[in-house]
Amino acid sequence: MTMTRKRRLLACSCLLPALLFAPLAPARAELTKTIPLVKRSVVGIGTELRTRSPAIAFFGTGFVVGDGRSVVTNAHVVPPASDGAGKETLGIVMRERNGVAFRPARLVAIDREHDLAHLRIEGEALPVLQLGEPEQVVEGAALAFTGFPLGMVLGLHPATHRATLAAITPIVMPSLSSRKLDARAITQLARSGFDIYQLDGTAYPGNSGSPVYDPDTGVVQAVINMVFVKGLKETAISAPSGITYAIPVRYVHALLQQK
Repeated sequence: MTMTRKRRLLACSCLLPALLFAPLAPARAELTKTIPLVKRSVVGIGTELRTRSPAIAFFGTGFVVGDGRSVVTNAHVVPPASDGAGKETLGIVMRERNGVAFRPARLVAIDREHDLAHLRIEGEALPVLQLGEPEQVVEGAALAFTGFPLGMVLGLHPATHRATLAAITPIVMPSLSSRKLDARAITQLARSGFDIYQLDGTAYPGNSGSPVYDPDTGVVQAVINMVFVKGLKETAISAPSGITYAIPVRYVHALLQQK
């Protein structure tokens, strides 16, 4: 055996232990395999009033995290607290074999600046979704979101849409002229700005609060917040723009730390 060949064998043998003990990459799967796992943790947000017909009113989408009893949704999805006289109860809506089930929930934290809310349910824990780490996604990343696009109009069946992270942009869009600045816009400009995810994906009003996740792992990276409407608000359904905005997951982490 020549000296050159011995050196080559030695180099290969030195690499062998590193290959044997190298950590395995996280398992990845196709979206078709991820969807069933995500759907178990996606719920509707609404209220129940037994004297009303129908008794359950749907307001948006939420998803389960943490210990299986925490639900994250948009702040604008949570209705104003009632005076209790009507016995209207806030809660989550789930589909069961015999139809629709309602579980009462209480609002434990709300972040109106980032349009997020944290609800707590009692009783049996539900399957949870894992939250991603801040700054884990970049522009161009493939994503997916699951929720109830038109609420209970189409039945309580979670629907999934693919999306691309088109841009990471400030929450306040620059106005083309001072004439377009109203009191609400001025208030937003006065606040500390933050970045929001602009998605190339079609969402609908009932999708508010839907989890935006990695299609291979199901790890949540953002929460659907609003859609860009080209005309009147009714066109969000009849002529969707295909531009959707989502709140980055770092604000969800902060929300869950509130007591």
